[in-house]
Amino acid sequence: MPMSKVWEIILESFWPLFSKGLLVTIPLTAISFAAALVIAVIVALIQYAKVPVLRQIARFYIWIIRGTPLLVQLFIVFYGLPGLGFHVNAFWAAVFVFSFCEGAYCAETIRGALESVPYGQMDAAYSVGMNFNQAMRRIVLPQAFRNAFPALMNSLISMVKDTSLAANITVQEMFMTGQRIAGRTYQFLAIYIEVAFIYLMFCTILSFVQKKLEKVLGRYENERPL
Repeated sequence: MPMSKVWEIILESFWPLFSKGLLVTIPLTAISFAAALVIAVIVALIQYAKVPVLRQIARFYIWIIRGTPLLVQLFIVFYGLPGLGFHVNAFWAAVFVFSFCEGAYCAETIRGALESVPYGQMDAAYSVGMNFNQAMRRIVLPQAFRNAFPALMNSLISMVKDTSLAANITVQEMFMTGQRIAGRTYQFLAIYIEVAFIYLMFCTILSFVQKKLEKVLGRYENERPL
C-alpha cells in the first residue's frame, strides 16, 4: 500500500482513537484510581494502627491481589462471576478490578509513607489532647501523602496503560478501537504505533502535572514553619 494511503488511514483514525481515550480510557482510569486511593488509605490505616483481626484480613487481601495477574482478575470477575449469577457491566467490572488491584499496591505505598513519619509526632499530638483520628488527619496523613505522592503518581500513570487490558473483557476503550481499525484496514503496525503514541501523550501530560505538583509540595514543605 502506498505511504500516502497509510498516512491517510493514520490521520482518519486519530480522532476515533483519541476520543475513545478521552471518553473511556481517562474516565476508567480516574474512577478506578480514586476508588483505589480510598481502599488504599483504609487498608494502610488498618495496618498502621495494628487492628488485630482487620490487619490480618488486610494482609490477606494484599497477598491475593499482588500474587495474581491483573488479566486473570478481570476474567474472574467478568467471565467467572456470571456462573454464580452475578452479571456485571464490562466497564464497571473493569473499574472494580482496577480499583481493588491498584488499591493493594497503593496501600503498601501509603503504609510505608505512614511509617516514615516519626512516631514521636503522634506522641506530641496525644500530649496536646488530640485523639488518634485527629492526629492522623491533621499531622500524620498530610506528611505521609507528601512522601507517597511521587509513587502514587507513578501508579496512576501505570494505570492509564493497564486500562488497555480492559479490551479483553469487551470494554470499548482506546486499544480495542485500535484493534478494530487495524483489523479493518490491515495496517497493524501503523495503527498500533498510533495507539502507543496517544498513550504516550496522556502519560506525558500526567508526568508534567506530577513535576509541577511536586514543586508545589516541595515549596510548601520548605515554607512550613518549624
